[in-house]
Amino acid sequence: MKAAKWNPRVLLQRRHCSTNANITTLFNKYVDKTNVFSWNSIIAELARSGDSVESLKAFSSMRKSAINPNRSTFPCAIKSCSALCDLISGKQAHQQAFVFGYASDLFTSSALIDMYSKCGELDDARNVFDEIPHRNVVSWTSMINGYVQNDSAREALLLFKERLVEESSEVGVDDDGGCVDGVAMVAILAACSRVCEKNVTRGVHGFVIKRGLDEVLGVGNTLIDAYAKCGMVDFSRKVFDEMNDKDLISWNSIIAVCAQHGLADEAIGVFQSMVSNAEADYNAITLSAVLLACAHSGALRVGKEIHVQVIKMYLESNVFVGTSIIDMYCKCGRVNTARRAFDRMNFKNVKSWSAMIAGYGMHGQAREALKVLSDMINAGVRPNSISFISVLSACCHAGMVDEGWHWFCAMQHRFNIKPSVEHYGCMVDLFGRAGYLKRAYNLIMDMRARPDFVIWCSLLASCRIHKNVELGEISARKLLELDPNNSGYYTLLSNIYADAGRWEDVKKMRVFMKNHGVVKSPGFSLVELKGRVHVFLVGDRQHQQHEKIYAYLKELSWKLLEAGYVPSVGSVLHDVDEEEKEMTLRVHSEKLAVVFGIMNSAHGVTIQVIKNLRTCEDCHTTVKLISKIIDREIVIRDPKRFHHFSKGACSCGDYW
Repeated sequence: MKAAKWNPRVLLQRRHCSTNANITTLFNKYVDKTNVFSWNSIIAELARSGDSVESLKAFSSMRKSAINPNRSTFPCAIKSCSALCDLISGKQAHQQAFVFGYASDLFTSSALIDMYSKCGELDDARNVFDEIPHRNVVSWTSMINGYVQNDSAREALLLFKERLVEESSEVGVDDDGGCVDGVAMVAILAACSRVCEKNVTRGVHGFVIKRGLDEVLGVGNTLIDAYAKCGMVDFSRKVFDEMNDKDLISWNSIIAVCAQHGLADEAIGVFQSMVSNAEADYNAITLSAVLLACAHSGALRVGKEIHVQVIKMYLESNVFVGTSIIDMYCKCGRVNTARRAFDRMNFKNVKSWSAMIAGYGMHGQAREALKVLSDMINAGVRPNSISFISVLSACCHAGMVDEGWHWFCAMQHRFNIKPSVEHYGCMVDLFGRAGYLKRAYNLIMDMRARPDFVIWCSLLASCRIHKNVELGEISARKLLELDPNNSGYYTLLSNIYADAGRWEDVKKMRVFMKNHGVVKSPGFSLVELKGRVHVFLVGDRQHQQHEKIYAYLKELSWKLLEAGYVPSVGSVLHDVDEEEKEMTLRVHSEKLAVVFGIMNSAHGVTIQVIKNLRTCEDCHTTVKLISKIIDREIVIRDPKRFHHFSKGACSCGDYW
């Protein structure tokens, strides 16, 4: 008796709806077991639905039934092996395909290339590829993707070049033909993203335009990422703006690119455009990217609005969004709010715990950071390399030398994590700032890896704090070898000379910088007011309220003097008089930003400023006194940490 008429999808639906029925029973009822096409349909439908194990069971049952497979049988069976990364079953399928004469079939061989690639067997994949007599676009794309998936991007690009050479020698293939389509270009551009070479990406982009593939949505999305990985964010934005069709991936990509490259305002602006134009429905990935932008720029108001959307969309339980919220509040100076968000998370992964540790650390609350680490370990979450960078950084900000050294050793011996350059950098900074300069230098000398510019810069900064000219000169020489165009190193060494009264050496440094075209990076400060970020430079007179700002600053100066303020003019250039030195200090960007914030906000509102350079000693003293005089809390975030000023004191305890 023939099997009942059936549809493979209906069969699968019935199977999944029944807890008692098994696949054998359903096969007996619905499948003509003597027909290879029936078996092929079942194998294919199971593979498409993601049930790879049952797909392989069906393939095995078919072979036991003595039914000979045909050319349609193997691709889906091998696809199931790929999905499971089952190399043994994959090799068995390959052997049977060879026995039945289908190993060189284009669809079967492409599936084999994909299977071997996903199992990490690139040599086998390439052998299959090389044995294909007449390759098509699927074959080339499978092999290129295999290289990309196995971190062999250069080999992928070389294979693409090989294809172009082969194509140019073929008769009857014009510029609009050949074995390259949109799917292949996505794979090639993914390789460009990993190679990160500007000229290569530009060249491939030119090829995309020449072939008319720039209108393919996936190609445009991958181009955005490829240019961003090369540091060419302007090109990423240009590609995005010129795309006629955009999907959610397009919007998420450009928002993330802008946020990751410090273009926070642009990232927020793109998101607002996305929402106002109703171009696409944003999701958890979108909101995480926007929260990152808010964290970088200190845009607390926008960050709070995004948090509201997260709650409305029931995404607070999403571990990635939740971690982004923690990071945003910490970097916007609201570590207590971050902790409340952290405590509300039902599930926390290692990134969530590490973000909370880092947040406490940058706010100078090292004890709380270590408590979170302890809770993390007790919760059964194993700290990773990033977690210990946060821990050591927290100890560094608080000057907790013994605790820092304890966890540096525990990281290696208890958790089997080899210290990276970043871990050594934290320890050098910890020892150096605490005054153990020789110990810091010895640690650098004992490093297995080559010290980078961050480590030598940490030692140089510590030498400036403790006025150690000898080690400062050693650090500076190393830095000038590694990064000769960075003005910060020259400035630090110049300040060390100035503190030691070696003005001739200060003059030599200035002349050297001028002769070598080294320009000092300008300091700037940001302050958010009513959702808008205001930027101030040193001595800024471009702001529309600059006259009122300077008038109020002058008024405050008298109150500061009455409160005992004495300008720290020690490191200001020696070839100007004392009055001019004081004026130079008075117009530092953070002072202008703080005064602007005071003038334009109600009493009791916290003033929050972000600065791109380390806060100088004079500004630190000034802002402490201002917080006392006007009875306001002021928060300044520099590249290293937060300073919470209140009632004439700072959270750092003058240790920064």
